[in-house]
Amino acid sequence: MDSIKLEIFRSLFTSVAEEMGVSLRRTAFSPNIKERRDYSCAVFDREGRLIAQGDHMPVHLGSMPMSVRAAIESGPFAPGDVVVLNDPYAGGTHLPDVTMVSPVYSEGATQPLFYVANRAHHADIGGATPGSMGAATEIYQEGVRIPPVRLVRRGELVQDLWDLLLANVRGREEREGDFAAQLGAIRVGQLRLLEIVERYGRAETSLYAAHLFTYAERIMRRTLASIPDGDYEAIDYLDDDGESLQPVRIAARITIAGDRARIDFTGSSPQVAGPLNAVEAITVSAVFYVFRCLVDADVPAGAGLLSPLEVIAPPGTIVNALPPAAVAGGNVETSQRIVDVLLLALSRALPDRIPAASQGSMNNLTIGGWDTRLGQEFAYYETLAGGMGAGPASHGLSAVHSHMTNSLNTPVEALEYSYPLLVHRYQIRRHSGGLGRYRGGDGLIREIELLSPARLSLLSDRRQLAPYGLSGGEPGKCGLNRLRRPGRSFQTLPGKFSIEAEAGTRLCIETPGGGGFGPVVANIEERSNGDERS
Repeated sequence: MDSIKLEIFRSLFTSVAEEMGVSLRRTAFSPNIKERRDYSCAVFDREGRLIAQGDHMPVHLGSMPMSVRAAIESGPFAPGDVVVLNDPYAGGTHLPDVTMVSPVYSEGATQPLFYVANRAHHADIGGATPGSMGAATEIYQEGVRIPPVRLVRRGELVQDLWDLLLANVRGREEREGDFAAQLGAIRVGQLRLLEIVERYGRAETSLYAAHLFTYAERIMRRTLASIPDGDYEAIDYLDDDGESLQPVRIAARITIAGDRARIDFTGSSPQVAGPLNAVEAITVSAVFYVFRCLVDADVPAGAGLLSPLEVIAPPGTIVNALPPAAVAGGNVETSQRIVDVLLLALSRALPDRIPAASQGSMNNLTIGGWDTRLGQEFAYYETLAGGMGAGPASHGLSAVHSHMTNSLNTPVEALEYSYPLLVHRYQIRRHSGGLGRYRGGDGLIREIELLSPARLSLLSDRRQLAPYGLSGGEPGKCGLNRLRRPGRSFQTLPGKFSIEAEAGTRLCIETPGGGGFGPVVANIEERSNGDERS
């Protein structure tokens, strides 16, 4: 193996995934994809093993290999085929995340050389509530469930399936544009991979793809070997599941033995009635993310990283739900708490490397209804940033997306242009980060007024149980949701709700702050400096 050539191929494969993402973002219709960048793209070998991914959404990328595997197992591919799926019980995450998978054939080849895939969160995929992220007790209420099926067959769009999908979603024009953008990004990835094969040949290209797996595995094993052997346990809780007020337990035991790790979630709560259930793909994705963060080197984010990791997620629990459990919030809220638990466990082994808890929620807001300005239906979705946990040597960042989400906040201009909404406040939530030697980052405040009647749905957490601090640092502040109907005062709402609201209603969301790190510094001047930093 030539180390220089290995780096060249790593950059080449990664650039393919990145360019797919650029294509998807620039051609998408919805602000959720083109502004917030709620999508991911990746390249896989002929066996469906992850070779490279763009710098996109961690919650997508760690779980996408299961979707690719499901697509491959759905039947033999032919050149020009594109499989579409979103079924959480077939490698998906939750229903709004729609994945497309397609093979890459070189001229004269009878078997695919590679697969390319992308996943995008659609602002609506049908179901009982606009935005497909509302209260639910079974998956059938959450939207259209798509098993692995051919959307494109030998280069020709399967029109019947296309029409069926678009007939069951809100905002047909926007959905159609986003689906088309995904198909275009697939084509970009295929063309770029064929250019690499044409330049270097099939044999060498495939050889160095395999070398990337070996290289990534070697680095992960070296990282694990640097952690003291032992069992490291932690427990944390989701506030509730939206159907009851009972906290939902997530337990993890990480066993480090030489250059291997076992991550066991035995002891976590049984799957719940509400939509906070995570499927196995989500749990594996969270593990993938956390352990990748431990690697110092700029390692290829491929399948080799997972090889030394064994994940035990008991079926029928909150971390490996079985159908027909509702799962919309498992992807966005439970995934964040799994990360919090894993980092807390690892802080026992690596106290000088692990940060305090970040906000621990994606604050998923969906608003949908009839736009009286334009005379058409609309569906708006976004996640809201919050405070990042402080680290052993740095303050936490304020108002950023952290951990399993790598998206952006929707710009006010884009939001108000696209939807019947008016933003009254959009600012840092001062002093919401936990105090400590290093302060947790602050959350944000977003206050939105409805200009048309609509249904509001919010899936959020850390409204009751605060993000933890570490090494003597204080926890970050819990989030707060408030609603004011016309002519009334603000009232506090729970972390998870779905309600009908008239025009003139204002929703104010204050997101959690991050935990602090180290003993609290009581000096007023230090606190003032921390405020200026925020």
